[in-house]
Amino acid sequence: MLSLLFSAFTPSSTAADANRPPGPAAQPAFSADDFDWRDMLPYLFDAAALPGEQGIQAVLENSKVLRVYVTNEVRTECSPHKTPCAATVDSSTLDKEVSKRIDEIVQEGMVHRHKLAIVEYKLTRQPFPFSEIAAVKSEKNPETYVTLSLAGRGYTAADVQAKYGAPYDTDVVQWYSVFKYRLDNPHYTSKAVFEIDPVDGAVIKVAVSVKVKKSKNH
Repeated sequence: MLSLLFSAFTPSSTAADANRPPGPAAQPAFSADDFDWRDMLPYLFDAAALPGEQGIQAVLENSKVLRVYVTNEVRTECSPHKTPCAATVDSSTLDKEVSKRIDEIVQEGMVHRHKLAIVEYKLTRQPFPFSEIAAVKSEKNPETYVTLSLAGRGYTAADVQAKYGAPYDTDVVQWYSVFKYRLDNPHYTSKAVFEIDPVDGAVIKVAVSVKVKKSKNH
């Protein structure tokens, strides 16, 4: 399924941490290394139990990458010559505005294909470490997926291994290399697949999946 997601989606990205204090002060740059696929697992697991559209909304509203990106967009829209906006009020107001915009992204971008609920959203405002995010929720099974496409060539296979250790498996798909990681959990299986350019080692895309395990009582 993850390999199908790689071929089905174009560049992606997610954002977040809307709890930072608002204001015109420069914010620390968000980098690809600030993303950690393991942080996504709890809310991907929760979303897997929800119906398609609700699951997608839960995934994207909790996505750190998307919240960071949308927060940056809201702040950019503010200027001394404009009337006060959400980014200049307080963190609670900013957080609500970010959630509202993510809800709009879900409503406008939702499509249904092959028993999958899908939202793909391009992160066009650059510089930003990611260029697109896609969330996928199976409408047949308790499974949730997220793909993120990298915007540049600065995040490499060496960075991935420095953070997560050696992959449990590697592969070659079409022209690119693949690093595979997984975490065991009593309630679900989770995997992260990093798509890597074999020429320069740059990470092109990452896909994360959570599949709920069937209860042994059934």
